Amino acid sequence: MILSSIPQQQQQQPRQLSPTFIYRQNSSSIYHNLNHNHFESSFSSSSNTPTASSPTKYNKRAMQQYRQEQLDSMSITVEEYEEVLNSEVWVEVNKLRDYASHGISRKVRGEVWLYLLGIQEADRSKEVSARKQKLLDYEQIDKEPNEMTKRARGEISRYLRKTNIESCRNISRIFEDVISAYCNHNHRVEYYPAMVNLCAPFIYSVKRECDAFLCFEKMINTLDDYYSSRSINESVASFMTLFRTCIPDLYSYFEEEEVDIKEWAASALQFVLSRELSLENLMRLWDTYFAVPDWIELHPYFCLAVLKHLKEGMEELEQSEIRTILMRLPNLEMDQIVNEAFNLRHEIKEREVSENL
Repeated sequence: MILSSIPQQQQQQPRQLSPTFIYRQNSSSIYHNLNHNHFESSFSSSSNTPTASSPTKYNKRAMQQYRQEQLDSMSITVEEYEEVLNSEVWVEVNKLRDYASHGISRKVRGEVWLYLLGIQEADRSKEVSARKQKLLDYEQIDKEPNEMTKRARGEISRYLRKTNIESCRNISRIFEDVISAYCNHNHRVEYYPAMVNLCAPFIYSVKRECDAFLCFEKMINTLDDYYSSRSINESVASFMTLFRTCIPDLYSYFEEEEVDIKEWAASALQFVLSRELSLENLMRLWDTYFAVPDWIELHPYFCLAVLKHLKEGMEELEQSEIRTILMRLPNLEMDQIVNEAFNLRHEIKEREVSENL
């Protein structure tokens, strides 16, 4: 069960480059170009563009502006997504994967996720009949709250107050129906509060309730299957080794401040940062996750990337302040987090190869 114990400017790269292949690229990859340290010495305090001059105090705003321009150059327009989605015969899911790795527009995110998660078939000739059958199957599932799922109501209310996102739909009822349907349909599963966080991205992105249920079920089952073959304690221990290897300074600082990073890691790994990230950041992260086949194996590197991204600020904080930041992360530049995560995995894999030679 899932609930267990605890810089020189380079030319723009082709935007169809997928993160699936990033870790195979060398250090000239555009994903390394977006690294903060790589550009730090290229920005002077008086310039708004990167230069090849000798390192001086850099202009942080100019650096961020340039980085965002590069990220924007890789973005995919809604029209490009719609061109694929509106195909009359066959939806090119592989193209959607390439697009989604750079983030998905809110307007089409839910529909794209259905294809990436395999909920919607690529063959359009089967679309209508498959949709009717899914709706029929969902309607037959018992959605009446039992003693177990009634506990979800309080958590849903707290979540809705925290996110404060307006919607024309009865979000609270949809939350209850989807979670109740899942628990009633999967009797071996007990409700746990993080279900609300794991359900939220689908509730807000996917239009049809039955599809949101199927996406949620797919996510929970994926996590359940993964952690049935290894304990969360084993995953945390592996993560701590990566943390000590990749970010030794921050690891040492946490030890000095007696920060229990294992507690944070257990939640971040087991519930894929759904409790720690803002909803908007979480959905952006899942765009990339659903675009790659081994996202759950990549997830620890995304957690490391978050820590690395926040390293400078956290090294100025005390234990209680660090804990507060980690438990509810600030809004992050998720494109940079994604890029850094693949860089970290690439570096670790290269190191493992060299050590085995």
